[in-house]
Amino acid sequence: MKKITLIPGDGIGYEISDSLVKIFEAAKVPVEFETENAGLDVYEKTGELIPESLYESIERNKIAIKGPITTPIGKGFRSINVYLRKKYDLYTNFRPSRNLPGIETRYNNIDLAIFRENTEGIYIGEEKYENEEKTSAVAVKRITRKGSKRIIKSAFEYAKNNGISKVTVVHKANILKFTDGMFLDIAREISKEYENIELEELIIDNMCMQLVTNPERFKVIVTMNLYGDILSDLVAGLVGGLGVAPGANIGDNIAIFEAVHGSAPDIAGQNKANPLALLLSSIEMLKYLKLDDFAKNIEKAILKTLTDGCKTADLGGNITTTEFTDKIIKNLK
Repeated sequence: MKKITLIPGDGIGYEISDSLVKIFEAAKVPVEFETENAGLDVYEKTGELIPESLYESIERNKIAIKGPITTPIGKGFRSINVYLRKKYDLYTNFRPSRNLPGIETRYNNIDLAIFRENTEGIYIGEEKYENEEKTSAVAVKRITRKGSKRIIKSAFEYAKNNGISKVTVVHKANILKFTDGMFLDIAREISKEYENIELEELIIDNMCMQLVTNPERFKVIVTMNLYGDILSDLVAGLVGGLGVAPGANIGDNIAIFEAVHGSAPDIAGQNKANPLALLLSSIEMLKYLKLDDFAKNIEKAILKTLTDGCKTADLGGNITTTEFTDKIIKNLK
């Protein structure tokens, strides 16, 4: 029985986490959840944003799944999510996106994955004012060979293992010749190791245009931290929004799967929350754990539920979180 750290988060995190637990129990998934929390609620109760017990749980179990976490403004870390990624060197941010039945979008054949470098780039948070008057400021963008090689390798391995014949690397090397230039050069080096996979190179601004004109042609995208952050949300918008966007932060020894949307405090506790993002993230977690049969069973039940027209209000439906969860359970094999 594999133990998994469950981090409910804030706001609707409690409701969608409860949905996840009920579905896993009904599907008889051989895991045990160990609940620890972080964020605004924990801070207000204990004065700590991340309690030591959460670190201990993650380090003991090596795998976690979390709901949306709110970082209090002006308190502690700039972002709890960014802090956990850096602390555990979760260098791969994996964001798959695809069309789901019953969710209308402008496009019909999107099925792609974005690999975003998760620990470097401009999100290292090294900023300073250049003068006492604070009229000018600079931020450091750090790109390393090590960081670039491992995220690009992850993207190519995913393509190889899933029979995908092209990887698209996104950059701004025409302007940022040292940082983005290094990333692009490394992508070219690594691509030589994969004879049957084409490397496509696109500048970030062109990539944005391509994604809103012909997104169906992309399957695997790999890029740096800031670009990946922006593109991941853009692509989520193409398939229905952050409410249907799974996410994972994966390192060599620890992985944290997550719902990437906000905590939605305006609807918290009202049984309106859409648990799909967390549920889809849990499917990726089961694949990571090599529990593929359980992943397929839950995935099929979700797709059947959506095909039957069962949706929460944010997706144009009218059923509650509880009803949506019960429908999925009913559709399990």
